[in-house]
Amino acid sequence: MPHSEALVPAPTEPVARARVLIVDDHALLRTGVANIINQEIDLQVVAEAANGLEGVEAFERHRPDVVLLDLRMPVMEGVEAIRRIRELDAQAKVIILTTYDSDEDIARALTAGAKAYVLKDIAADALIACIHEVLGGRSYLAPAAAAKLAERVTRVQLTPRELATLRSMADGKSNKEIAADLSISERTVKAHLGHLFEKLGVTSRTEAVKVGTRRGLVRLD
Repeated sequence: MPHSEALVPAPTEPVARARVLIVDDHALLRTGVANIINQEIDLQVVAEAANGLEGVEAFERHRPDVVLLDLRMPVMEGVEAIRRIRELDAQAKVIILTTYDSDEDIARALTAGAKAYVLKDIAADALIACIHEVLGGRSYLAPAAAAKLAERVTRVQLTPRELATLRSMADGKSNKEIAADLSISERTVKAHLGHLFEKLGVTSRTEAVKVGTRRGLVRLD
């Protein structure tokens, strides 16, 4: 009976790992997300940054395949960071990972060039799926974000002057002060307020500011 040789398994090629940059001002969150990503055989975190400016610099230095980016950060906010990153590479793949889900925030991020928008309460496996979708050239929207965008499409939008009036009102300015800031008459301010109230479905300044804040039109920092 012929002697049979033991079969030796062929060496396997190492899996190429997509390079990920995490940009967020919370160190604990960066560590948690990095741990989730680094457990994947085909993903690897190559750099972290604590604000938008550091994120742009890290992108230029490491040229990652995908960026996970928060919206509200010190030094430079997320939307500006997206713009700067896409100036460096028009094909850059950016995923917004944030706690903010107003339709204004979502629209601004997507207009700036983000490929995906997810919230920080996302499950680990869903985050990994999102990263793979974006690496594959597809877009990804959290269900809540998609619903907010759909609602935005059917909603009456504010004019630039109405928006400026709303933001001045949120700063506690009177009609007279708003008129001076915008170089318009108080009568025109009152007209803008009337249109604002109608479009927002409110009857008072307080309600207008509340709705504006919820929609991301006003930021009360």
